[in-house]
Amino acid sequence: VQLQASGGGLVQAGDSLTLSCAASGRTFSSLSAGWFRQAPGTEREFVAAVSWRGGRKYYTDSVKGRFTISRDNAKNTAYLQMNTLKPEGTAVYYCAAGPGDVVYGGTWHLPRSYDYWGQGTLVTVSS
Repeated sequence: VQLQASGGGLVQAGDSLTLSCAASGRTFSSLSAGWFRQAPGTEREFVAAVSWRGGRKYYTDSVKGRFTISRDNAKNTAYLQMNTLKPEGTAVYYCAAGPGDVVYGGTWHLPRSYDYWGQGTLVTVSS
């Protein structure tokens, strides 16, 4: 599976942005999907995950109520809608895909649970 993340950019605090993750290759609809981010000098951290059908979603506490993860399996694409962005959200955002049971197995927040990674898209939030 090849993943292509896009949609990053420079925004001001309080703005919204939607990231997209286009998948090609193996059937994306059978995989769990997730978003991670990595700020300079920090480890990659979990942001959100969605089950292969889209019925289960998980978020890190700092983005709950502001970010929404979704997917359109007909388009082989996952999305991350980000509202009310904060300067601490500045990071490279990565999309990832893993086995269908990642979300159900309780390991959705671990990078090692995902087998496929996109190249990342930079989100910069100015104050």
